Amino acid sequence: MSVKKTAKKKITVGIVLNYALITLLTFICLYPFLNVLAYSFSGYNAVLSRSITFYPKDFSLDAYKQILGRTTIWTAMRTTVIITLLGTALSLTLTTFAAYALSIRDLPGRKFLSGMILFTMYFGGGMIPTFLVVKNVGLYDTLGALFIPQSVSVFNFIVMRTFFRELPESLQDAARIDGASYMQILVKIILPLSLPILATMGLFYAVGYWNSYFEALIYIQDVNKYTLQLRLRSLLFGSELTSNTADNMAGTMVLPQSLKMAIVAVSTVPILVVYPWLQKYFVKGVMLGSVKG
Repeated sequence: MSVKKTAKKKITVGIVLNYALITLLTFICLYPFLNVLAYSFSGYNAVLSRSITFYPKDFSLDAYKQILGRTTIWTAMRTTVIITLLGTALSLTLTTFAAYALSIRDLPGRKFLSGMILFTMYFGGGMIPTFLVVKNVGLYDTLGALFIPQSVSVFNFIVMRTFFRELPESLQDAARIDGASYMQILVKIILPLSLPILATMGLFYAVGYWNSYFEALIYIQDVNKYTLQLRLRSLLFGSELTSNTADNMAGTMVLPQSLKMAIVAVSTVPILVVYPWLQKYFVKGVMLGSVKG
């Protein structure tokens, strides 16, 4: 009995205050998103009265029916999903190869190559030279322009290289003695041990590609190749929403405010769904990859 009593955590005033503070900060962080969802699911009169806080009033799906009823939204979402998948796969592949190669301590010219990569983190060519390069190599107005030029992040490269350096060298030395090549070591030894960092970097890249709109804004002319973020931006700041606030097909009134909030929710919720699946790897991957420089 005494062991059980001592094993119980003593609740103090400090613990209660910590939990209260964490709860308050969590609510403050979640409130803007909850407010967006509440507006998007609220009825016409509730939105018009501006009395909505963090829960919907006069529950209605009319805003989502109008937004998701547009074929342009589904086309843009399909484009964004393709770019996110292809871009994340390409970025992970290139970053993994570069990080593993430059984590090998006896690689000739390792410091020079690492310095050249780090140089691009502080100095870039600028938007106009990059645009000219993209246009001259034939990527302009193609989906490749949305993920090939920015396929490698120097920050992610540094984190992954640091992670590879922290892996036991004895495993790689034993594999070399058995005659394994560097590619075999990477595929059969390094990658199976690197699930946390791969999941973390994949999440970083996927979120970046999903939220990116500037590249589509300057590289894409064909409206059928618009990404979801660029399409939603044109809806938010264009006259499509304000020109007609009635859903003629359903005969219901929907305010532009509800449509805008529904647009924000449509662009945010899909990528949020990915986080719970990678959460167990996220913190572990960042911490393991950033212990040493």
